[in-house]
Amino acid sequence: MNRVPIGVLVSGGGTNLQAIIDASEAGRINAEVKVVVSNNPIAYGLDRARRHGIPSAVITKESFTTKDSYDAELIKTLNNHGVMLVVMAGFMRILTPAFVAAFPMRIMNIHPSLLPAFPGLGVQKKALEYGARFAGCTVHFVDAGVDSGPIIIQAVVPVHDGDTAETLSRRILVEEHRIYPQAIQLFAEGRLHVEGRRVFITGGQPVEGSIANPPVTISDE
Repeated sequence: MNRVPIGVLVSGGGTNLQAIIDASEAGRINAEVKVVVSNNPIAYGLDRARRHGIPSAVITKESFTTKDSYDAELIKTLNNHGVMLVVMAGFMRILTPAFVAAFPMRIMNIHPSLLPAFPGLGVQKKALEYGARFAGCTVHFVDAGVDSGPIIIQAVVPVHDGDTAETLSRRILVEEHRIYPQAIQLFAEGRLHVEGRRVFITGGQPVEGSIANPPVTISDE
């Protein structure tokens, strides 16, 4: 089976990029990072790419007069590297409809909440302020909205009484590094099928049981 060529978009540290590179190099996913693109010339994700011999490109907004012209250059760069799947890993730009149309249901993003709860930024702080008992992360396909595309996979993280936004973020990040490569592998295997808002996984197994936070201690007998 041919390895799926992916392009990763980063703006910062790129820890999810590193998780994807590690999974690819270890043969855990049938995909290969062909290019890393950043809108930030000092993004540490670019250093990660260089250390692994992966081509990279910096495309800054200052070089373009419109969002459409920026995204046109982004599309060109990804196509020049033969990218089939676009993976957003902390890319701090909202994509234009033209970009989304260029890669229909071939753009993934990871968000540090259990969407549709808490889209946007500062989500761990929002979850704590709201009093949520569970937080987590979501890999989804990107559509024309913000954090609104069809959901591929989610991981749940319980909120602890002593949590801060920072401690909760760290625990969520561990799960992000687990589920993002898994979502890419499901795509590579051709097992993801979108119908409306739902993503169906061929051969997927239902998750049994449930969890409660705090645990339920009374008997129903």
